[in-house]
Order: sequence, then structure tokens, then C-alpha cells
Amino acid sequence: MQVVTGTDTIYGYVKKYKIKTAFGTDIAFSPALAEHQAQGIVDLKRWFTPAEALAMATSANGELLALSGLRDPYSGKLGVIEQGALADLLVVDGNPLENIDLVADPANKFLVIMKDGSIYKNTIPK
Repeated sequence: MQVVTGTDTIYGYVKKYKIKTAFGTDIAFSPALAEHQAQGIVDLKRWFTPAEALAMATSANGELLALSGLRDPYSGKLGVIEQGALADLLVVDGNPLENIDLVADPANKFLVIMKDGSIYKNTIPK
């Protein structure tokens, strides 16, 4: 119960003081849990708008990681879509700004998945 109360408190401060916050998990090494990590982004709707939650999981992560200086493992710019940036892109079947729940179903709702400039999935009808 303390964790839930603490989460409510800290996210209240994040909103009140406009603290840049990134989203992440520690489940990257568990394939079973990793399949459901997008649900964590969806769960942020308890405190944030869909746009805020998506920014926390994308551009804010890139901006905050860049602050790590020499420890930053990436050689290019993160969190932006521009030439020379290290951008991973998703094409979603629907508008996650209107329905954040779409991101919790990547198998069915992510039509295109591009990572490091390579297409890993493309199910857009031709």
C-alpha cells in the first residue's frame, strides 16, 4: 500500500511542479513480462493524459538519457524524428492520443515497427 500511496504522491508533484519524467521498467530481461510492458504506459492514464504518458515513454526518455553525458551509450540524438537521429518508429492502428489502450496490444495495433532504421513489422494493407 505504501508504494501505491507514494506513487500517487510523486506523480502529484510531477504534475504540480512540471518535473520532466521518463517511463521505464526493470522487466527487460523477462520475455514473459516484457510482452506486457506497454500496459505500464497505459496505466499512467491514472495520473497523466495520453500525450503526457507517451512523451514520458519516448522523447522524455531520450532527453533525460542524453543528460548522462559520457555514460550515454548512444552516439546519435534520441527522442526526436530528424535526420541523423536514432529513431524507432511505430505506426499504430488508431490514435493513441485518443485511446492510450491501443499501445497495450502491439501484436494487433502496431502496424509498422521500425528500429534503428530497419522495418521489423509492416502489416499495412497495400
